[in-house]
Amino acid sequence: MEIKVQPIDPARRNAKPADESKLVFGKTFSDHMFMMDYESGVGWRDARIVPYQDLCLDPAAMVLHYGQGIFEGMKGYRCRDGKIRLFRPQKNFERFNRSAFRVCMPEIPTETQFEILEALLKLDKDWIPHSVGSSLYIRPTMIATEAALGVRPAKEYLYYIITGPVAAYYAEGFNPVKIYVTDEFIRTVRGGVGEAKTMANYAASLFAAEMAKRKGFTQVLWLDGVERRFVEEVGTMNIFFRIRDELITPPLSGSILPGVTRDSVIQLARHWGIQVTERLIDIDEVMDAVQSGDMKEIFGTGTAAVISPVGEVFYRDQRLRVGNGGVGQWSQKLYDEIVGIQYGEREDPFGWTYQMNI
Repeated sequence: MEIKVQPIDPARRNAKPADESKLVFGKTFSDHMFMMDYESGVGWRDARIVPYQDLCLDPAAMVLHYGQGIFEGMKGYRCRDGKIRLFRPQKNFERFNRSAFRVCMPEIPTETQFEILEALLKLDKDWIPHSVGSSLYIRPTMIATEAALGVRPAKEYLYYIITGPVAAYYAEGFNPVKIYVTDEFIRTVRGGVGEAKTMANYAASLFAAEMAKRKGFTQVLWLDGVERRFVEEVGTMNIFFRIRDELITPPLSGSILPGVTRDSVIQLARHWGIQVTERLIDIDEVMDAVQSGDMKEIFGTGTAAVISPVGEVFYRDQRLRVGNGGVGQWSQKLYDEIVGIQYGEREDPFGWTYQMNI
């Protein structure tokens, strides 16, 4: 693919954060972005890297009216050996295409996505933080740009990538978060778009998430949209429960995002000989196990936070502490192992990391 590159004027470069420990997730962005247009009957065209800039959209752009928009989240890591690595990028690229297919948008070959990202990071590699725990967040996005009203798939799209240095996703860092369980609101149902990383999924979660935050909780734990009793996922994470010596997580039934970190945890745990079960788990079973002490730990998984221990669960006026309220043994071990692999400091038995040629 021919990618036109328009480097930013050195005088306009943004100042890089002086203290990486004070980075706030999603607030700082790199100097450049990638953009590429799609037109039905023509295909993808005009691949370009340009200075980070505003988008120009017609007021009738179909993404604004019918929500045809998808995105991904991945990270680039600067390792102690000076090399830049990605963690399982193939899985993100494949998921991006599955999301595109689900909402009738054009797909992008994974090899093309690799080529694009490598060109962009080569230009902005100085934005990748140096400290373990910090990384470069990468946000590929596609939106429908055709100016038309009428409910149908658009004929024109924009694919773009923005990046920016980040530290911990949650203000709590790796400390346990508090989870609010709602059976009043739902995010999605089987047969919907819950398994795709679409903008609409996140819009559907905002009201309950804000309600939970006002009550002092970090995130919402969603239940299934039909019976409202089976656990599905947290707003930004998949969820795992350690009941005695078994690790349990809800199955991918069509309403849960197939997380890359979720899959990594399952593979690692089984590699270590831990019994991992993907099954439906009733919220009453969760609360009973927490109350009896059989629930040893709960944690969420996601690209942004990696592993997020859960120290407290609230459901129907019942507030319960998980274990001693601290970080669980398996949570800590999984976090250390995955982060170690991401930064090239631990053995990578599954070949998960991808070294960038930049």
